[in-house]
Amino acid sequence: MTPLSSAHPAQVLRDAQAGAVVLPVCDHYSGVEQRMVKSLQLQAEMTAEFGHCVFDVTLDCEDGAPVGQERAHAELVARLAGQAAPEARVAVRVHTVDHPAFFDDIAIIAGQAGRRLTHIMLPKVESVDDVLVAERALAAAGCPDLALHALIESPAAVQQAFDIAAHPRIQSLSFGLMDFVSAHGGAIPASAMGSSGQFAHPLVLRAKLEIASACHAHGKVPSHCVVTEFKDAAAMQAAAAHAAQQLGYTRMWSIHPAQIRPILAAFAPQDAEIAQAARILVAAAGADWAPISDDGVLHDRASYRYFWQVLERAWRTARPLPDGVKPWFEAVGAGADS
Repeated sequence: MTPLSSAHPAQVLRDAQAGAVVLPVCDHYSGVEQRMVKSLQLQAEMTAEFGHCVFDVTLDCEDGAPVGQERAHAELVARLAGQAAPEARVAVRVHTVDHPAFFDDIAIIAGQAGRRLTHIMLPKVESVDDVLVAERALAAAGCPDLALHALIESPAAVQQAFDIAAHPRIQSLSFGLMDFVSAHGGAIPASAMGSSGQFAHPLVLRAKLEIASACHAHGKVPSHCVVTEFKDAAAMQAAAAHAAQQLGYTRMWSIHPAQIRPILAAFAPQDAEIAQAARILVAAAGADWAPISDDGVLHDRASYRYFWQVLERAWRTARPLPDGVKPWFEAVGAGADS
């Protein structure tokens, strides 16, 4: 099964995906020095295992910095990010834009390690105005092009999700479950913060769907919230699968190393889907991307785009690829960053 067309599917099929952001499916958070170091080591080990980086590491200032030691923590984060391997994907969650430490966070971290960062995560974003504050701060720190991610954590922020997602510097929106529940003043029960309850309460479910829809409307990445029961592997797997298969999320937070591989597995396509996608795209390449028939079903570029997305997702989640399509992902610029 060998691709016969010299044209790469990422180029042939890119018109429907132009401008769409593609990110690793797992975003792993840590804020304590020892855990940050171990997270970067684990990322390097799994990069060596799979041949490319399969999850982001986000170094956390918001929850990681001891009160009164925010500047020292920002300097630590900047140093760790700056020392990361060239192939590492490292981001930082800073304090909220109205926190006294915010501008120091940006000046120190972006100023010293901006060239090594994939993005800055902004917590508790309420509107586009918060994004504009961060944008100006990054410009002042000499990083005018560094991408921003936004954490949506209140009912008011959910209402603004489409406008926030539309901002060109925003790559991804994440849902902050626990703060969202707390913002309702007791109107949503604590059970809605659990691994199963968060998929049952109507207000929580509505917020998740609004965020996912806003992201897909603007070619951005919806990132699902944490599962705090990190020792319950079954709960973790079930929540990740629900987010991926029913709510349209293409990325998820991890707060413990044991959650990374279950997230990769939950967001990965099944073996049969990978085989079907490879078979159809190899035949399409052999026909120079003209329509083909596969098992009595007509396929053209509209369905080719879907099947290419399946293969890209398989590559990003470290699933084995059929030999016939491997050259597409070995080429420079192929795969998750195409």
